[in-house]
Amino acid sequence: MSGSSGIFLRELLSLGSPTQRRPWKVLAGLLHLGNIWFADSEDEAQPCQLMEDAKCSLRTSALLLQLQENLLLETLRIRTIKAGRQQQVFRKPCSQAECDTRRDCLAKLVYARLFDWLVSVINSSICASSDSWTAFIGLLDVYGFESFPDNSLEQFCINYANEKLQQHFVAHYLKAQQEEYAVEGLEWSFVNYQDNQACLDLLEGSPISICSLINEECRLNRPSSAAQLQTRIQSALAGSPCLGHNKLSREPSFIVMHFAGPVRYHTASLVEKNKDPVPPELTELLQQSQDPLLTVLFPTNPNKTQEEPSGQGRAPVLTVVSKFKASLEQLLQVLHSTTPHYIRCIKPNSQSQPQTFLREEVLSQLEACGLVESIHISAAGFPIRISHQNFVERYALLRRLNPHTSSGLYSHYLTKRTSEWPPPAKEATLQPLLQDILHTLPALMQTTATHGDPAEATTAPVHCGRTKVFMTDSVLALLECGRAQVLEQCARCIQCGWRRHQHRKQEQQRQAATLLQAAVRSWLTRKQIQRLHTAATVIKRAWQKWRTRMAFLASKELDGVEEKQAPGFMSCSPLPPAQTKLLGAIIRLWPLGLVLANAGVGVRGFQRKLVVCACLQLPSSSPSNYNIQTAQQDQAGITSIRALPQGSVKFHCRKSPLPYADICPGPSPCTVTGFNQILLERHKLIHW
Repeated sequence: MSGSSGIFLRELLSLGSPTQRRPWKVLAGLLHLGNIWFADSEDEAQPCQLMEDAKCSLRTSALLLQLQENLLLETLRIRTIKAGRQQQVFRKPCSQAECDTRRDCLAKLVYARLFDWLVSVINSSICASSDSWTAFIGLLDVYGFESFPDNSLEQFCINYANEKLQQHFVAHYLKAQQEEYAVEGLEWSFVNYQDNQACLDLLEGSPISICSLINEECRLNRPSSAAQLQTRIQSALAGSPCLGHNKLSREPSFIVMHFAGPVRYHTASLVEKNKDPVPPELTELLQQSQDPLLTVLFPTNPNKTQEEPSGQGRAPVLTVVSKFKASLEQLLQVLHSTTPHYIRCIKPNSQSQPQTFLREEVLSQLEACGLVESIHISAAGFPIRISHQNFVERYALLRRLNPHTSSGLYSHYLTKRTSEWPPPAKEATLQPLLQDILHTLPALMQTTATHGDPAEATTAPVHCGRTKVFMTDSVLALLECGRAQVLEQCARCIQCGWRRHQHRKQEQQRQAATLLQAAVRSWLTRKQIQRLHTAATVIKRAWQKWRTRMAFLASKELDGVEEKQAPGFMSCSPLPPAQTKLLGAIIRLWPLGLVLANAGVGVRGFQRKLVVCACLQLPSSSPSNYNIQTAQQDQAGITSIRALPQGSVKFHCRKSPLPYADICPGPSPCTVTGFNQILLERHKLIHW
């Protein structure tokens, strides 16, 4: 046992540690008992020999079970027979197979008594007094239907129990169906379903059945053979429709047609398993044990029970089938006196892998647990049952398909909580709504027939009970289809309205954004123009100030030169045309000539004079008539004056958004508009 089992036994059952160790000790002794093996002796009169590697297991098992080692070995190898009226005792050595059987029988006997003791201890610990019972909840783990290549008495008993429980389930299900239809006021006749009563008659019927024939073979004081049992079953029960046999099989067997499918049972060792005899010397051996638990399980003076036949064979024999049948009858009595609820567990695959469903295995389990037959029974009636309130809440949308119905009653139904209404008023309110919904079925069936499915256009079986609406799968599919259509129309209308609202909202937002953008751009433009106008005003004022200053400086310098040269200049005669032309050239082309004439490096000598003459546009006929003197760093040969520029002045600036911002006003011919001009001294020009 694991640690959780020990905690359960200690906490819930109030079992101390010494009491817990006793079952573990007995179980350990049974495990060592299974390791005991025998070998045939050469002399049949002598008992079998114990194998060498089994001596340790025999010693350990006897120690744990607190039995005498010699007595345990003798009981396993020698059989005691009582015969005659005087009940004379004979001791006969057992064969190897008989020794193994007696060993297994001893282990099974101890395990069975130990299991019954443990169940009784648990029940006495957790169960209250029967006088205080008002109700109880019982859990029953039903046997699974079994069908193997080799089936014997174990599979026969399990499948027999499944047949009985399946009959109880079908009867309970049909009874519940009939009671519900009667309460709802529906006229319903029994449907045809597969009843397994014929199979139960074959298994347990009276006076002759398979169980009775097997028990009879156990009571007869004669050896039984598998072929003989097969012959008796086939001859006595040949008229049963649920019995069959395989003519091609060499092994004696018979086939039973169960509700889950046919199962083949082998008759070999069937009678021996049904007898399940317990030799009395094994019980006497366990009664001599010194273990406290075995003393409780095997008291020395037990009540005499008829667990085995007497020497004359007159007493009835309690077989395995008889015990199983009696236990099953008690279980059915409890089930009939209670209200059962069924939970079907389906194993998706035998490999215990997640997300893996094997269709064949699942289908076989559904057939084995009787769900297929339950589905047939349910489909024969009205498998879909919906309460009036749920039906109206789900399918009230179908009233839109009938334009003659009014929504006032349904609106009044929705305004108040139905839980606040008394049941008669609620049903009176729901009945008109139910009729309106059910009146839409012909239109839905006509629509279905138009779409090319005339099979569903037939009359739909639907009944309105007192508290529920009963219908078939086809009607439910029809209602769901109509509901989906109405929801689709409503969704389309909602989508159209929402899209219209979205478009209107987007248009309003676009117009508002346009107005905002126009206002912002207008404000930005005004601010930009104002900023540019302010900048232009500043520039204009600065330009005017600078122009006035330049004009003043130029006039002052010119006035100073004229004052110094006024006496000599005024006494001179007018200049000849050549000098007048030279003065005009100097005034017109002063920059390049001045740069070339005063350059420290570059063109020198005669070439420099030619360049100066070319820049000043002097006549080239007699270059020697002119004396050009360059200004050096240590000479004061030139004087900087201000003079009028020849041509327009253009003020270049960055491109402006203002119109005509890059155009300056035309210069006045009588005023100085800017730029320094460097001229040669006039008194030196006279002598050139």
